[in-house]
Amino acid sequence: MTVSRRGFIGGTAALGGTAVLAERANAAGAPSTGPVIVRPDDPRYADLAERRVNLRHRHAPEYFHLVTTTAQVVAAVNQAVRAGHRVTVRSGGHCYENFIGDGSQVIVDLVEMNEVAFDAKRGAFVVEAGATLMQAYRTLYYGWGVTLPGGQCGGVAAGGHIMGGGYGPLSRRHGLTADYVHAVEVVVVDASGRARAVIADRGHDLWWAHTGGGGGNFGIVTRYWLRDPRARGNDPSQLLPRPPATVLSGVAIWGWEGMSKESFRRLLRNYGTWHERNSAADSPYTALWSSMIIPARKTGDDQGGMIMPTQIDAGVPGAERLLQDFFAAVGDGVPPYVPPVTRQPWYQAVRSLSLGADREVGHNKGKSAHLRARFTDEQADVAYDHLTNPGPEVADGGMLWLLSYGGQVNSVAPTATATHERSSVMKVIHLAAWSPEQDGKAHMEWVRSLHSKTFAATGGVPVPGGNCGGAYINYPDADHADPRWNTSGVPWSTLYYGENYARLQRIKARWDPRDVFRHALSIRPSLIRS
Repeated sequence: MTVSRRGFIGGTAALGGTAVLAERANAAGAPSTGPVIVRPDDPRYADLAERRVNLRHRHAPEYFHLVTTTAQVVAAVNQAVRAGHRVTVRSGGHCYENFIGDGSQVIVDLVEMNEVAFDAKRGAFVVEAGATLMQAYRTLYYGWGVTLPGGQCGGVAAGGHIMGGGYGPLSRRHGLTADYVHAVEVVVVDASGRARAVIADRGHDLWWAHTGGGGGNFGIVTRYWLRDPRARGNDPSQLLPRPPATVLSGVAIWGWEGMSKESFRRLLRNYGTWHERNSAADSPYTALWSSMIIPARKTGDDQGGMIMPTQIDAGVPGAERLLQDFFAAVGDGVPPYVPPVTRQPWYQAVRSLSLGADREVGHNKGKSAHLRARFTDEQADVAYDHLTNPGPEVADGGMLWLLSYGGQVNSVAPTATATHERSSVMKVIHLAAWSPEQDGKAHMEWVRSLHSKTFAATGGVPVPGGNCGGAYINYPDADHADPRWNTSGVPWSTLYYGENYARLQRIKARWDPRDVFRHALSIRPSLIRS
């Protein structure tokens, strides 16, 4: 039995890779609140419509359906399907593309389904889909001294993050968040149009699809059970990774002044080469994580430039030496300014590093890639040209972002989970952001040009092979399915799912035969041509 802080009791399910009917209520046998239907004439509608991070997208359904239990989700989906309405789901509201609002008549909002608890019967932690990562980190750590290797954006919710793979500062040491999915509860719609909830255990096809298959594809996830597949026993303090007691945090800073194309090329070469050499699963450097944040150069501002926040487990032998050696390797020939290193308790460091917000961050367009090796010098030159001459409109919002990856992530077989890319050492984000007063046209053109020219040799997109490993579905980019921007002849599905796509299509056909849950980059059922 699972008793959370709100008194919910978890439904049971047969083990051994089966999926069974799931139901849930509170200890008194009734939902805690809701369901609540909010239509445009309700004063709460405007608040819900604005609960999104990327203001480029608008959420304006016929109504929002706020839910607090799985039974309410089932009822909400049944109501929408019977009415012939298109239904989508929202947990944290951080989607890069307009998968939630585009054409949706009903948005099922999971913000109030945010419990984090330990299920003694299943021997696993249960995390509801609306729980933010920061809520999960806090509850898991203060309650049991454990955590998940999830992202640094604290306002992202578990619902979409985990099913897309999920990674963060601890992933080089502990793998992806999806690697810890023990079971998943999903509200699905059968061929007759009837919604029901199922629990899919480890080994089941629906479980597998939610270990990297991306959000909005198969149904509505209401909760996950999470446990290290290598763990034994039922002591909750041993069933998920234990974070470092303390971390050493440092930052390296480079200004644009004096940063020639040759020196910039060397900087990116240094950063990429270090990751190539230090991303094996048994490397002591799996305890280190960094990101290289390179904003576009503002006209007349030579002091602005690149910043590389970095942290390492302070308990690793020689941790400070390893950190300083990393700074030296990346700064070889292009020395940075490095302020004194600080020591912090782990959770304090999580909060200080978090990009954290469930608040609006303006209009933006992001594009992603996995890198199996460093950028080529030609790719670095493309970045330099775009970042140093972005144009006056884009100067405040263009960015290249490189993030540490690899390590234990790559110790899992590509077909063991739906996350197919298990050989990359870095992630790449190309980003443009702008204010509501700007129309965003120049920003969209800039980021599209940066991305397509970076991967010009493979048709403007990061086709798996060479130094590329495809793209990350949690950073979806609809341009990858647009022949104007993807001239590679390789479908978008290969970029995001590789050879795992065919299996995902079969699972889609089985569990969502009516294609109820769909969006611009949703998995197509196997009977529909991709």
